[in-house]
Amino acid sequence: MKKNVLIIGAGGVAHVAAHKAAMNNDVLGDICLASRTQAKCDEIIASVKRKHHVKDTSKKLYSRQIDALDVPATVKLIKETGSEIVINLGQAFINMSVLEACLETGAVYMDTAIHEEPDKVCENPPWYANYEWKRKDRCKEKGLTAILGVGFDPGVVNAYCALAAKRYFDKIDTIDIMDVNAGKHGKYFATNFDPEINFREFIKVWTWIDRQWREYPTHSVKRVYNFPVAGLCPIYLNGHDELHSLSKNIDANSIRFWMGFGDHYINVFTVLRTLGFLSHLPVTLTTGQKVVPLKVVKALLPDPKTLAPNYTGKTCIGNFVKGWKNGKKREVLIYQVSDHKKCFEEVESQGISYTAGVPPVAAAMLVAQGVWDPKTMVNVEELDPEPFIAILDKIGLPTCVKEIKPGSKDSFDGTVRDLQTELARSTATVTVSAANPMIAVSPKPVAKAAKKSKKSGG
Repeated sequence: MKKNVLIIGAGGVAHVAAHKAAMNNDVLGDICLASRTQAKCDEIIASVKRKHHVKDTSKKLYSRQIDALDVPATVKLIKETGSEIVINLGQAFINMSVLEACLETGAVYMDTAIHEEPDKVCENPPWYANYEWKRKDRCKEKGLTAILGVGFDPGVVNAYCALAAKRYFDKIDTIDIMDVNAGKHGKYFATNFDPEINFREFIKVWTWIDRQWREYPTHSVKRVYNFPVAGLCPIYLNGHDELHSLSKNIDANSIRFWMGFGDHYINVFTVLRTLGFLSHLPVTLTTGQKVVPLKVVKALLPDPKTLAPNYTGKTCIGNFVKGWKNGKKREVLIYQVSDHKKCFEEVESQGISYTAGVPPVAAAMLVAQGVWDPKTMVNVEELDPEPFIAILDKIGLPTCVKEIKPGSKDSFDGTVRDLQTELARSTATVTVSAANPMIAVSPKPVAKAAKKSKKSGG
């Protein structure tokens, strides 16, 4: 049995995790939030108390200041707080520093994203082999449990892969992980999580097809799929964290990741990238000052946490799996739907942060109860998915399973054709107006209004 949790980070995901941890502190014990800016942790604690989410008031909920890149300082904090479980929800740049601190103290380590170095983006696959997996032998020698990528994607979608292999298929052919946000936040442009990390994901596309890695240009392969609740959404082939472990741990011919982007997002992203504003490398101004363009863009965009109060609509994330069961072809969609408004009403957060913040708490509960405790480093798909999904069902992320008739209109074809064909079908057309930039956000209603006005002689 493990107890006492240290949550590192104070962004939107940490906000949700703090709420859910406090709601289950009878299992998890004391909870400490730590970040470079302690005031941000205190704001989260105030939100937790405002919603009356501290289940056991005899347990502590408190904050500390920490620079998680400082390994000795993090070691000291883990010891001082008596934390036996560390949930790392800071930027991916601190992952290895926090892991080293856990290796020294024996505290369980968990994160929600693959490690990144500031001067490198979209590293060659399998990316985990560059940093995390190099420490796997040390984790095993010390009997340390380290669970990598236990957010939603990566995380829950990895568990869905393991569930598909365990319960629904004898042999898997393809897995298409699909992530769409059909919500509206009312801003001209914003990312749903840290803009810096968000944009770094989309520099190149590494995907696992026919049991080998293949590279494609960003936003070059497009499909439109009719999602449960979310409806028809455009999705693009993308690289993503979970592919780097699933390609090793799940027996499937192809495993692809698709993310939803509207034409407006594609337009803004393309302009920013073409002009060099998404570069992660410093440039020198005429004044001699050095700046990182991507960090400037981050500073100018809305903080994802501020989107929550006015967010409406749904998210849908799931795995479309094809294969065979009992000698017959089978297709299954395993998915989860979240509602932005309901997320805000519950924990004062938007749905994207919610889907990423709940899973690490569910994992921490399994660790605390001794259900998940491999005493080595693992990715989520290497663990039994059923107790994980069972807890998620109870604490806010219920899973749905939909049987799909093979080859029907509800089927999904993720087969990637030749690049020229794909490029011709992925072109986005965007309506813009210098006088009213918001026209680009929702061109259809504006176009309908203009047509109606013309008919009436306006």
